[in-house]
Amino acid sequence: MIYLDTSVALAHLLAEDRRPGEAIWSRPLVSSRLLEYEAWNLINSRGLGASHGPLVEDLIERLGIVELDGETLARAREPFPVPLRTLDAIHLASAVYLKGRGFRVEVATYDARMRDGALALGLGLYALE
Repeated sequence: MIYLDTSVALAHLLAEDRRPGEAIWSRPLVSSRLLEYEAWNLINSRGLGASHGPLVEDLIERLGIVELDGETLARAREPFPVPLRTLDAIHLASAVYLKGRGFRVEVATYDARMRDGALALGLGLYALE
């Protein structure tokens, strides 16, 4: 399964020059509940709720969601093998949660710290086009 990082979701939602190819959307996608809040925060802060709100809702509906439960948040408090920002730690803790349950997880990200963290944790990387 592909763990969708917020950097990729926002690139898709905002139709940035660097955004994932269509192939990613045919694969099983998961992310942390955090992605929902990050996406809405950016869309609302740019005044794009009316135009992009339905796109955010569609994206969230196609994702499997890892909730911000005690186990995931406890992992995010633990040390990581590379320096991470807080939200990145929560995302990677969510991916580690899935890996711990036997899922093969590939992280899709445009963020170098997330990429380094995923590799250091033994997670795969999804090759973005």
